[in-house]
Amino acid sequence: MTPLTLFLPCAGGVEDFLADEVHGLTALAGQDLLTLRGGVRVRGDWATVLRLNLHSRLAQRVLIELAQAPYQNEQDLYALAASVAWEGWFTARQTFRVDLTAQASPLKSLNFATLRIKDAVADRFRAQAGGVRPSIDTQHPEVRVQAHLSATDATLYIDTSGEPLFKRGWRQDKGEAPLKETLAAAMLAASGWWQPAARSVSPLPLYDPCCGSGTIVIEAAQLALGLPAGGQRRFGFERLKGFDAAQWNAIKTEAARAHPTGAEGQNGLKPAAVRVFGSDVAHRMVDFAQRNAQRAGVAQAVQLRGGDALQRLPPSDHPGVMLLNPPYGERIAAAGVAGHKARGREAFQSGTLAHQRAEGQSAGDVNAGDEFFQRLAAHWKSHYAGWAAWLLTPDLKLPGRLRLKETRRVPLWNGPIECRLFRFDLTARTPRAPQADP
Repeated sequence: MTPLTLFLPCAGGVEDFLADEVHGLTALAGQDLLTLRGGVRVRGDWATVLRLNLHSRLAQRVLIELAQAPYQNEQDLYALAASVAWEGWFTARQTFRVDLTAQASPLKSLNFATLRIKDAVADRFRAQAGGVRPSIDTQHPEVRVQAHLSATDATLYIDTSGEPLFKRGWRQDKGEAPLKETLAAAMLAASGWWQPAARSVSPLPLYDPCCGSGTIVIEAAQLALGLPAGGQRRFGFERLKGFDAAQWNAIKTEAARAHPTGAEGQNGLKPAAVRVFGSDVAHRMVDFAQRNAQRAGVAQAVQLRGGDALQRLPPSDHPGVMLLNPPYGERIAAAGVAGHKARGREAFQSGTLAHQRAEGQSAGDVNAGDEFFQRLAAHWKSHYAGWAAWLLTPDLKLPGRLRLKETRRVPLWNGPIECRLFRFDLTARTPRAPQADP
């Protein structure tokens, strides 16, 4: 069987972690696994497609490359799309949509380029199926076609994932703009708590003191228990012609047998021994996190509590890893500073003065933010000696606000927002020496 060429897009800064994850899941290496800007390219078979969709926590989608060629105008895109045997992938009775991305494309209208690719797909079916063509459905298509334009070349893919892979299938309760599951997994990989190539997790306790609806702690608990990322959702490949239901059921059964309910998780840890903790000052969000954890199959592996980030003591007797997306702007109040109205518990806002002024926030809000971070750092120094704290933020001045020196900074992108994942190694507060009497 001719091997398939796959492309797995991911967020910026995640490419190397994704390559490690794919290697751990498939054992592919060398020319069969190439790290590119914005994702990885993989050569594999249908079983590879199914396993990556089921298990990958870092990929946004699993795309099968169908055609690639140079282009200069929209007619070249039409000709390229018309040359693909779409009838071998889906039927004229199914609905489809075309999504297009571009980087340095010379074309003036990407909307018109997308329309020409749609026309080519429909015309191909009309010619091959006796005048019958598939319908367009931009909201809930049965099949998704992806196109990418560089400055010189066009590439066409068929999407085997359907809904993006960050949609794990368990989230129903959420706040505003929750952290995507793929970004939470990237934070776990960047911190070293999760080793994607080895498919293992650290035995150190993990704690998110601003857990919101539970994204980070649920990802961590599923990893600790060895649960597949996509074990509770459906995929686009189930509607493609090449889909083999028996093969898919065998792969799902294999994953279930590897870590049956109640069995030991990664590193031989039993569910009762898995050390994953979360807390949030908003009890409503803790309730959301608990319900999400129940649906995700990890309720027995996480401990969730309400409490102010400025007051909660370590959840474990042993130092571990704190991993959090700290609050900014109006989110400061939601983390524990009184006197500020929190309209969005999980709204992702920059903490810089310029950004806050652009959003209509006063200098007092900025000062309150500085006060919050100073109090947070003081609390950590008093009670979290020996812990490593990893904070994701778009604010490059965060170490100064905390008055801590970072030991690492990892670039990560949260959608279009460039962020840094800072590491701080926490040490006990040094008592001041008593001053001698004059």
